[in-house]
Amino acid sequence: MKTIVLFFLFLSVFSHAQQIKGTVVDETGHTMADVSIYLDGTTTGTVSEANGSFTLTLSTSSHGNLVFRKEGYETFATSLQDILHKSLKVVMTRTHSIEEIRLVPYTSEAYQNHIHYFLDTSIGYDRENVRIRNQRSLKFSYDKKSKLLKVKAPETLIIDNKNLGYEIHYNLISYTSDFNSKMVNYTGTSFFKETKKTPRVRVNRMNAYNGSLLHFFRSIFNNMVSADGFIVNQAKEISNPKYPTEEELNMLNDYVQMMLSSKIVKIPEHISDISHRKNSQTPYLMAITKTLIPDTDYIQRTNGKVFLDFKDILQVNYPKYLYEMKGKEIIRGTGKIVLSSLLHTEADRFEVSDDGNISTPDQLITEGDFSKNKIENMLPLDYQSGD
Repeated sequence: MKTIVLFFLFLSVFSHAQQIKGTVVDETGHTMADVSIYLDGTTTGTVSEANGSFTLTLSTSSHGNLVFRKEGYETFATSLQDILHKSLKVVMTRTHSIEEIRLVPYTSEAYQNHIHYFLDTSIGYDRENVRIRNQRSLKFSYDKKSKLLKVKAPETLIIDNKNLGYEIHYNLISYTSDFNSKMVNYTGTSFFKETKKTPRVRVNRMNAYNGSLLHFFRSIFNNMVSADGFIVNQAKEISNPKYPTEEELNMLNDYVQMMLSSKIVKIPEHISDISHRKNSQTPYLMAITKTLIPDTDYIQRTNGKVFLDFKDILQVNYPKYLYEMKGKEIIRGTGKIVLSSLLHTEADRFEVSDDGNISTPDQLITEGDFSKNKIENMLPLDYQSGD
């Protein structure tokens, strides 16, 4: 059953341009206390008082989404630009305990079989220092026929990141993994609480930031892409001549079906060759069509706004030097690694904000090192280099 969140706006100008005030109530009109209210992806947040009222003071940024979250109720998010200079009354609706009928159920077997894969592809690999406190609340569904994995989180996930010194409250909206296409897609809202800020934590944050997608977007906004060390090339997918043709793939599928029904053991050499090329090759190869492209090839600046707008694929390279501790000082190391990433787009363009956020981020596909920026390396949008 689909639930609806009611959202009312009462026009009234605030004395402080960057304050948001309002009241949170339930469907019966009773005020709600302890509703988490936060600017998505930042350390900026508050909770509603006993009378349902709240006041949130923002920085100069007016971008991003404001999230209202309480266990047992539907999460609600709205754009900051839609609510500035307005007094809010937010009506929260309860979630329904009876789930919709699903063809593929959520099972403990699916959890056991895929929990490590989920952690690798969304949280990261450092199980010791980055962990979900309430991991067992996750629910897994795996369709063996379509090889599609889905994960949902009925509760807000509490993630302890000792390396970066944050406690992250992560509201997982969706997670899907297509094992056929090897595509993973997950979205959620997050609120960061700083737990420690030692010199070692500062070093870890600096190393997580440099060369990250957050760093790249901020460089775009500030017109500092080249100055910050990023090298951008234009790329394009071309057909791989070594990958089996459609006719060969159909031949392979027909043979597999015949083999299953007749229990054939010996496989002809040409069928074995098709199978080998299917498993060892990719359908497409990446070709660099233009190197060191100018910013104007993928960045538009219109009426004070900045947009990422490109055709085909962007290859983004970054020579990264790791920071380290030398005594009590933080220094840049001499060893260099080159990060290389690919950006595909499923949207016309993306607006880039000064904090390094973009509109419709789920429409941007990342490959390479950008795709390794999982939650264990995630920094809040209000992080400043060196903090």
